[in-house]
Amino acid sequence: MNMMKDKTYRQLLSASFKSGDTEEWLDVWFTRPIGLAVAMVCGRLGVTPNAITLAGIVLGAVAGWMFHYTDLPHNIAGVLLLMAANFCDSADGQLARLTNQKTVLGRLLDGFASDVWFFCIYVALVFRLWDEPMPLLGTPWQGWGFLLCAVAGFGCHATQSALADYYRNVHLWFLKGDSGSELDAYAKEQHIYDALSRRGWSFERLYHFFYKGYCRKQERLTPRFQLFFARYGQKPSPQVRDAFLQGSRPLMPLTNILTHNTRAITLFIAALTNIPWLYPLFEIVVLHPLYLYMRRSHERLSTRMTREIESK
Repeated sequence: MNMMKDKTYRQLLSASFKSGDTEEWLDVWFTRPIGLAVAMVCGRLGVTPNAITLAGIVLGAVAGWMFHYTDLPHNIAGVLLLMAANFCDSADGQLARLTNQKTVLGRLLDGFASDVWFFCIYVALVFRLWDEPMPLLGTPWQGWGFLLCAVAGFGCHATQSALADYYRNVHLWFLKGDSGSELDAYAKEQHIYDALSRRGWSFERLYHFFYKGYCRKQERLTPRFQLFFARYGQKPSPQVRDAFLQGSRPLMPLTNILTHNTRAITLFIAALTNIPWLYPLFEIVVLHPLYLYMRRSHERLSTRMTREIESK
């Protein structure tokens, strides 16, 4: 059923928020309202969610390349294009829910989108830094710029985003249960993948191949939580649920910091002030310590909850 015919814009916008604990203010007041407007217009024009996602991937990739230029017009174009890509990223999911057009291809493309954006951004920064002089030293960045971006992208960004997303879904699981969360397990995804036909190939098999690896990475990063969740979290009592949410809630602002908006704002500042090395350095020096603190705090919460339950 097409929900757009049954509810007002305000009702649809309110329904699109997962919870007050996990929503970031910039998304609440800026990205999500514009994304919903785009979704409603595209729905009336017959544009599919997957088409919006593909448009967002292209916009984000072009935006990334704009940041390899040093002049202000190209960098402003990069800012505007990346903002447009983010609006598409918000709109495609909202349109899929409103029109019941959720597909495996859509989930695959949606998960792929931000990876493409930031891959292009890091590549662009490597090119931009290559002949730029290093601060204080004066020698060109060259290979050091590549190393800086590689550590920031592969060593920090990917892990930070994966765990921040996981902790949000863990919090939503305890807050709303299975219907309000996208907390998926590696074992479940492996089972689905194994059950799919091996003849030829399909988007569904490709999606579950990559997604099971993503879930496995999240679970390997959280061994103490996995122990707690296996014993007491899958069907928690009201007391366990409330106690876990109380400990998890202060960590939700960190999950917001470690997702898209903070990175995008820092990137924009670095590019527009022509200090391109500031962005990957920010990933390593600022965001990664926050990630380590968030992970340690969440694991300690899981250990404390396990001990308290078992001591009773």
